[in-house]
Amino acid sequence: MSQTAVLLIAHGSPERVEDIPEFLQNISRGRPMPEAVVKEVQHRYSLIGSSPLTRITRRQSDAVGQELGIPAYVGMRNWHPFIADALKQMTSDNVGHAVAICLAPHNSRTSVGLYKEVLLGQRAPFPINFVEEWHDHPLLIEAFAEKLRTGWAKACAEHGSKLPVIFTAHSVPKRTITEGDPYERQTRETAALVAKSVPEIGDCCFALQSQGMSGGEWLGPTVEDTIARLKGGGHRGVFVQPIGFVCDHVEILYDVDIMFRDFAAERGMKLYRAESLNDSPTLVRAVADIVRARLAATAVNDSGLAAEKLH
Repeated sequence: MSQTAVLLIAHGSPERVEDIPEFLQNISRGRPMPEAVVKEVQHRYSLIGSSPLTRITRRQSDAVGQELGIPAYVGMRNWHPFIADALKQMTSDNVGHAVAICLAPHNSRTSVGLYKEVLLGQRAPFPINFVEEWHDHPLLIEAFAEKLRTGWAKACAEHGSKLPVIFTAHSVPKRTITEGDPYERQTRETAALVAKSVPEIGDCCFALQSQGMSGGEWLGPTVEDTIARLKGGGHRGVFVQPIGFVCDHVEILYDVDIMFRDFAAERGMKLYRAESLNDSPTLVRAVADIVRARLAATAVNDSGLAAEKLH
C-alpha cells in the first residue's frame, strides 16, 4: 500500500573544502567558474570549518517526520543528497503522494522557482503538492520572534544599551524584482511581522546580504551600508537577525559572523546576531502545519472528485 510523505528541499552545501569546485559547477550547471571565485569560496568555507546545512536539514526532516507521523525525505538542488536521489528513494519506499516544501520561505524564481523546475523535471511517478511560499506563516514568524526576543535582550544587557536591529535576507539580482518577482516584498513582510511580534526592539531596518560575485546590479541596501549609516547615527552596536534563512550555513557563519562582524569592528561597533532557527520546535511545527493543511486540502479535493464520479 502506498504512503504519504514530505520532501524538504534546500540549496545544498558540501561539508569539505575539497568539494567546492564540483559544488560550484553544479550551481552554474557545468559552466566553469573563474578561479578567483573558486578560491574565495574555498577560503570562506575553510574559515568556518564546514557547512552544517545538510546535517541541520536532516535534523529538521527527522523532526518534521516525527511531528507528522509520516516519512520525511531531504533533497538538495546543488549537492548530495540530490532531489533526484530523494525521489528514487521515495519511489522505492512506495510513496504514493508527497508534499514538497523548500526551506526558503520566500518565493523567488532564483531559488524556489529553480527548485521547482528541478523537482518537476524528474517526473516522479506519484503526485507532488509543491508549496510555493510560506513567508507569513504565523508559526514561522513566531519562531523568528522567539530567537529575536531572547538574543536581542541578552545582547542589549551585554552591550549596556538598546541595540538597533537589522533584519536581513539574501540579495537577488535587481532584474529579478523588476520582472515581477515577489521576493523583496515577501522578505520585507516577514521582517515587518517579526518586528511587530517583538515591539520592544523599537528601532529596526531591513537590508540585503550576500550579493553575488557575478556581474549586474544586486538588490540593496547592503548590510555594510546599513551598518555605516547606523554608525553615523551614533550607534556603537547593532543586532542582526537573518530572516531569509532557516538554518546555519556559509551565508550566516561567514557573511554575518565574520565579514559583517569585522566590518562593524573596524568602525568601532559591536555586532551581535540572533541564533538561526535550525531545528527549532516552532519551525518544525510550522512546516508540519503547512503539510497538514495541504494534505487536508488534497483529501477534500479527492472527495469532491469521487462524489462527481458517483453522480
